[in-house]
Amino acid sequence: MRSWKSILRFTGVVLLIFACGLSYGCGKRTTTGAAIGGAAGAVAGAVIGHQTGHKAEGAVIGGVTGAVIGGAVGHRLDKQAEELAKIAETRRTEQGVIVSLSENTIHFAVNSSEVNEESRGTLAELGQVLKNYPEDLITVTGHTDSDGAADYNERLSLMRAQAVSDIIMAQGVPANTITVRGYGETQPLVANDTAANKAINRRVELSITVDESKVPEE
Repeated sequence: MRSWKSILRFTGVVLLIFACGLSYGCGKRTTTGAAIGGAAGAVAGAVIGHQTGHKAEGAVIGGVTGAVIGGAVGHRLDKQAEELAKIAETRRTEQGVIVSLSENTIHFAVNSSEVNEESRGTLAELGQVLKNYPEDLITVTGHTDSDGAADYNERLSLMRAQAVSDIIMAQGVPANTITVRGYGETQPLVANDTAANKAINRRVELSITVDESKVPEE
């Protein structure tokens, strides 16, 4: 039979976890976020259960709490995707959010990473949204068509991705949350067999995932 001290200790843990879960509020939850959070929470709950002697209860509590936290992450990704979609082509994925900046959205000078003024304004708008999500981990990738030498295209794609990153960072997005890569012609969306298709392949993409430890309370 457990002592009254262990009972109080277990009760305190339950209340603490419940309070943490409530701090994330209610609202729309994504299945992916809740599932990931549930798995992580179950692990933490198992540890709690071991310490309290209530292994089964601990796993259940941890799983429920993790699902609440994961749901909050998913909710913020949904919200961010909606805001970004007003500015550029955006899609929500199981891992996060992808923003695709095609030639219809941003314009570079031919064989250059120089962004024109209108496009700079668009990128500044994106940066203003992104800075409101400090939990973001952003990978900016540049892509070209297959015209020209492969090594030149790789360098050009990296320079264009860096140019986009620089404008976004100028809006207050922390540099340490952004990774820049240039893939050149290696990741086409369509075959490089027509001028229209080549225009589709010339793009910069922002892939956004989340550092859950930095998600603010809502």
